Amino acid sequence: MVHKTRLGDDTFSSVLPLERSTTVPPSTARRIVAEVLAGADIRIDGERPWDLQVHDERLFQRVLAEGSIGAGESYMDGWWDAERLDEFFTKLHSADPYKHLLKPRAAWLALKGKILNLQTKTRSRRVAQEHYDLGNDLYEAMLGQRMQYTCAYWKDALTLDEAQENKLHLICRKIHLAPGMRVLELGGGFGDLARIMAAEYGCEVVSYNISSEQAAYGRDLCKGLPVRFERKDYREAANEEERFDRVVAIGLCEHIGHKNYRRFLEIAHGRLKERGFFLLHTIGGNQSVTSTDPWIDKYIFPNGMIPSIAQLASAMEGIWVMEDWHNFGPDYDRTLLAWWENFDRAWPALREKYGERFYRMWKFYLLGVAGRFRARKLQLWQIVLSKGDVPSYAPVR
Repeated sequence: MVHKTRLGDDTFSSVLPLERSTTVPPSTARRIVAEVLAGADIRIDGERPWDLQVHDERLFQRVLAEGSIGAGESYMDGWWDAERLDEFFTKLHSADPYKHLLKPRAAWLALKGKILNLQTKTRSRRVAQEHYDLGNDLYEAMLGQRMQYTCAYWKDALTLDEAQENKLHLICRKIHLAPGMRVLELGGGFGDLARIMAAEYGCEVVSYNISSEQAAYGRDLCKGLPVRFERKDYREAANEEERFDRVVAIGLCEHIGHKNYRRFLEIAHGRLKERGFFLLHTIGGNQSVTSTDPWIDKYIFPNGMIPSIAQLASAMEGIWVMEDWHNFGPDYDRTLLAWWENFDRAWPALREKYGERFYRMWKFYLLGVAGRFRARKLQLWQIVLSKGDVPSYAPVR
C-alpha cells in the first residue's frame, strides 16, 4: 500500500507501508534508502561531494519511520553528513523519486492545513516569536549590510549587499515611486526598504510588522525619516481609513496561508488609491499545497505555506489586473549560499549563545532550501498589480 497526496511535500518519505516502516530490519532499511537515493544519483558513503556519509546506522530506520523530521533531526544529531549539502538536496529534489509519499506527520499537517486556518492572527505570532525574534546578532551576521531577509536580485551585482540594494531599487522602479507618495508596507522586515523609499525617493511610509525585534530595528534605522512602524498584523490594515499611492508586501505572503490569500489581496486593494500599484514579492511553488515540509514547520517557519500560481490567481480574480509577473527564483539559490557563507564565517562569535545543534539546524535549513531552488522546485515572484485603471505598464527589469 502506498500513501499518496498532493496536499503536502515530504522529501524523505519512504516506499514502505506506514505501519511497517518502524519495524523494518536495519539491513532492509539501508537497502531501501540506498535504492531511493540511487534514483537521485546519490550513493551511501560514496566519494562524491553530494554523497551521503553515514555516522550512525540507525539513520535508515529513522528516516523510513519519520520522514523529513527524522532526516532533519538525525542531521542535527550528527548521524549523517554530505560535503556539499546543497548539491545533495539539489539532486534529491531534481529526481523526485517519491514526491507523493507521506509520513503520518506530513499527512496530518496537510490535512490540518486543508481543514483549519493555520495562519490566524494568534497563530501567526508564533513565527515572529520563534524565528524572526531569534536575535538580531544572528541576522546582522548573516544578512549583510542591507538586512534583507528576502531574495536578492543579482543582475549586474558582485556582492550580496549590491544584490540586495538592486532588489530594493527594483521594487521602487517597478511601482514607479515618486516624491510625495505615501506607501503602505505590509510585513516590513528590518526596515531598509522603508528607509530607502523615504530617504532616496521622498516618500512617506507606514510599515506593519508583528515582529518586535524587527520593528524596533526598523524604528532605529529610520529615525528622523517620515516612516511610521506599526507593530500590527497585516489584517489590521483593514480597519484603517487611510489610503495609499502604493502598497508593497515583501516576504509576507509565505506566512499568510491559502485560506487567507483572498482576504489579504482585498485588504491591499482597499488601502490602495486609484491608479496605484501593489507589488507582491513572494516565494512560489510549482504545485498547490496546504502545508509545508514537517521539519521546516517544526524548526524554521511554523505554519508557513508557499503559494502557487493557481492559488494566487484565484485569489486575485475579479479584483486585480496583473500588470507584471517576474520570476527570478535562481537568484534565491545564490542568496542563500551568501547567507550561509556569512553565517558560517560569523559562527565563532555566535557559538556560545546558539550551540552546535543550532549550527547544524541552520546549515540544513539554508543549504537545503538552496538545493530546492537550484532544482527549480521553488520560485521567487515579484507581481505588480493594479485596479485596472492604469492606461499601460512597461515591465521593469
